[in-house]
Amino acid sequence: MKAAVVFDLAQGPVWADFADPQPHENHTLVSVRAAAISHVVKSRASGKHYSFDGTLPFGVGIDGTGTLPDGQRVYFAFPTAPWGSMAQYAPVALSHCFPLPDGLDDTAAAAMANPGMSGWAALVKRAGLQAGETVLINGATGTAGQLAVQIARHLGAKKIIATGRNPVALAALGADACVCLTDDDATLSAQFAELASQQIDVVVDYLWGHSAELLLPILAKRSPGHRPIRYVQVGSLSGADISLNGAVLRSAPLQLMGSGIGSLPMHELLQATGEMLQAAAIGGFTIATTPARLCDVATAWPLDDSQKRTVFLTE
Repeated sequence: MKAAVVFDLAQGPVWADFADPQPHENHTLVSVRAAAISHVVKSRASGKHYSFDGTLPFGVGIDGTGTLPDGQRVYFAFPTAPWGSMAQYAPVALSHCFPLPDGLDDTAAAAMANPGMSGWAALVKRAGLQAGETVLINGATGTAGQLAVQIARHLGAKKIIATGRNPVALAALGADACVCLTDDDATLSAQFAELASQQIDVVVDYLWGHSAELLLPILAKRSPGHRPIRYVQVGSLSGADISLNGAVLRSAPLQLMGSGIGSLPMHELLQATGEMLQAAAIGGFTIATTPARLCDVATAWPLDDSQKRTVFLTE
């Protein structure tokens, strides 16, 4: 069969012949329709991800959409190595396949699966968001943050606060309140304090770094009452480490937690993705995409733009 294959870690994937997959027991062969580039996929293709075992060549892609032998449309994840999802066919465990709703096309589903999973897992599985609560999305202008805003609205959040560095992109989110992170620390602290005084129940943080250093102490001091504030750390786009005085956690009902591989069992993360895709059809979730033919992977790969999800199509 044909697949996007890495022969040289410095070169990236190319469209080439690759061995036909033979599914094991309790696995199936998915006829792939669409697969998207993600940070994990790019990292694996360059050999930099911790999950790369050094074996060459290998097929790229960790998830996608396609059809089972009986014709059912599915989202699938983690094909059996060395095969990947960016191929004509992928061998996948049956437990890693989830039905796709009719109202969600293959391209959109492939594009939003990975970033949408992060928001759904953080809000539903980790924070346990309840309808009527207030959510702050720190770093809401990226693809994952944009989906988190849509997910929070779908789940019945009373108020959504979005932060980011691009005022135009912030305004386009339709959030109830926005904080532009390019403002000086005094201005940011004042805005955070005012919003916290009105109650923030859940924070989903894709940035960490300096904005978290400003926000966490303010949440501890200014939030009214004794309702728990669930702060979920998802990404570290602004820095992997922060300085945090221990008194911040001792002085308020602030629950600090992470969401990602390790914080939840793999089957729960996959379940979160399946649930999010069902909700996407009901809630009309949208995501910006750049479709490309999978056979053009070598030329399209280096053009991937973080503002849109590059989705490779097999047809």
